[in-house]
Amino acid sequence: MKKIAYIEIDNHHAEVALSFMDIMDDSNEFSVDYYFSEKIKNQVGRGNSVFVSDSSMILDQLKAEKYDLIIIGTVHRYFNTFQAITEKYNTAIIVHNLNFINTSNWNLAKNIFKKDVFYRLKLLWKEGLLNSSKIYKKAKNVLVLDEELTSGKYTFLPIFYTKNFVKPANQVLTVVISGGVSQERRDYDHVFKIIQNLKTDEKYEFVFLGRARDQELEQLEQLSLNLPENVNIKYFSKRVSTEDFERWMQKADILWCPIRQEINFFSQKEMYGVSKMTGNLGDAIKYGKLAVFPANYTSKLDFIIPEREDIIDQFKQLKNNNFDFQEKYNKKTVQESLEKVLNSLISI
Repeated sequence: MKKIAYIEIDNHHAEVALSFMDIMDDSNEFSVDYYFSEKIKNQVGRGNSVFVSDSSMILDQLKAEKYDLIIIGTVHRYFNTFQAITEKYNTAIIVHNLNFINTSNWNLAKNIFKKDVFYRLKLLWKEGLLNSSKIYKKAKNVLVLDEELTSGKYTFLPIFYTKNFVKPANQVLTVVISGGVSQERRDYDHVFKIIQNLKTDEKYEFVFLGRARDQELEQLEQLSLNLPENVNIKYFSKRVSTEDFERWMQKADILWCPIRQEINFFSQKEMYGVSKMTGNLGDAIKYGKLAVFPANYTSKLDFIIPEREDIIDQFKQLKNNNFDFQEKYNKKTVQESLEKVLNSLISI
């Protein structure tokens, strides 16, 4: 049995690590050890093969074992540590921002003073920020989680499969907007405006499935006071628990994904579907839901639906549409595809 180490010590993308764990749990070809920060370990919270780690421990931990492949889940800091790993081991890195990894050192240095200056200076002085591009060049493979981002440089890592569950029978059309309620990555003003102006005799429930705070929380509180009886909104002022997230995602009739086309990461422009994957894509696959995206989001996937001007009527029509996620995204098929990719990464 081939042995893999999966590292996530950056306190990001716990959902990606958990998806990898879920699909590899019953693999007959691979044994996986997981090295997580304490925060990530508490979020995934299971398994004898999960070890607490950090940038000061990981090199010694890897040295004590013999792995065929090291997968690094996030490289947004600890660049010196990750460079040492890529130089010594057969390493593949999951990349979340394609433009960031191709940014020149000159632009990285300039971007330090645009935002979060003290944190970015720490990345420069103590954690080897200017080594970031070297890490991706030294890694044997760079991985992406969205098949449409695949190219000669980037290998698609299939980790999302559609879970089997019985969807509750909703008396109210339930639209779920998953993700942190912030204008930074999603256009919530657009969502608030549509709900505020909604005139219908149908019953609707809009669930903001992510923590709301500051101005967005105030807007939701005001919005909830001025809705007709047949329209309801649900929102959270604290971190959404795993149990609540699962329950509402299973209950959803439709996912509404008002993502912004362009965002910034480390003051570098990234575009969803072009240089960056949205987590809503994984959500749609995992829970077998049709997802309404902005009309300017380009995708060849049949379950990604461009938003129309009459979006409320669109929701009504989509509620009765059936898309067979299990045909392509059942666990067995995705696991076989993943194992094929992992074998190719090891044989290099």
